Amino acid sequence: MVVGANGVIGRNLVEHLVTLPEWEVVGVSRRGGEDTDRVRYLAVDLLDPQDTRRKLSGLTGVTHLFYAAYQDRPTWAELVPPNMAMLTNVVEAVEAAAPGLRHISLMQGYKVYGAHLGPFKTPARETDARPMPPEFMAAQQDFLERRQPGKSWTWTALRPSVVAGFALGNPMNLALVIAVYAAICKELGLPLRFPGKPGAYDSLLEMTDARLLAKATVWAATAEQAQNQAFNINNGDLFRWREMWPKIAAHFDLPVGDPLPMSLTDVMADKAELWQRIVAEHDLEPLSYQEVSSWGFGDFVFSWDYDMFADGSKARRFGFHEFVDTEAMFREIFDDLRERRIIP
Repeated sequence: MVVGANGVIGRNLVEHLVTLPEWEVVGVSRRGGEDTDRVRYLAVDLLDPQDTRRKLSGLTGVTHLFYAAYQDRPTWAELVPPNMAMLTNVVEAVEAAAPGLRHISLMQGYKVYGAHLGPFKTPARETDARPMPPEFMAAQQDFLERRQPGKSWTWTALRPSVVAGFALGNPMNLALVIAVYAAICKELGLPLRFPGKPGAYDSLLEMTDARLLAKATVWAATAEQAQNQAFNINNGDLFRWREMWPKIAAHFDLPVGDPLPMSLTDVMADKAELWQRIVAEHDLEPLSYQEVSSWGFGDFVFSWDYDMFADGSKARRFGFHEFVDTEAMFREIFDDLRERRIIP
């Protein structure tokens, strides 16, 4: 069962699981989805314990729970109650319904190292001390660790960097932010300017391909040596926007302008009508502006005027050896968005 099946992480995990013949997949999210011959979708209000228990009560055969759901809130403190409630409701419902549950996989990120607060120790390692709470990802892991002793299931925690892949209506999708930003720049005859803080152009960072993350998630959930462990999962290379940005601009046939700090949330607030014009001119999928924009997340990532990377060697030591070239990843995602007629 994949919880959060429509997000960039969950969607790519579902797509990977259906390529593996031994898995039957149930996707759970607020919106549900259209069933296929390999995936059954359920629309569940995970904040409602009664709805969660009722909707999941029939899933008696679940062996692996992959948890990648997320509820956004304005402050770090406000993130804790809803995200803790959803995980608690799901775990309690699945435990009650599925006596054969063997594993719970928790999706985390570098917030467990305090990366969202400011400059932190890099490379971050799984053994690093946690930051001062509140921090919902650490609270979720504590919940699983406290609950697991004596149970028939084990857990793993996956800690990706910024995850890139295909998803719509997702609050954290950097590749789509860049692609839509580039399309709007081209429509207006503007160069592609890096919009973040000046220091962010030169800081070191890394990405995590959603497809790579899906493979690592399944590996961690099925490898005996990975039980009850946390793993940083990243592409395996580092980059600076100063080097990557011109390559991205070239992929969109755009000149590169000098970096100019600006809030995408502010400057893109009035671009809905322009986007609809782009959609009509290029015969794109008739998606709303809200479905293809997550400007706040772009502002967040482009504000990192400090290094943002973690040590991914623990996963390799435990047996996961795959990697991805980040520049190639960006090109492939942008080309995929074009093929899906999401961008021109």
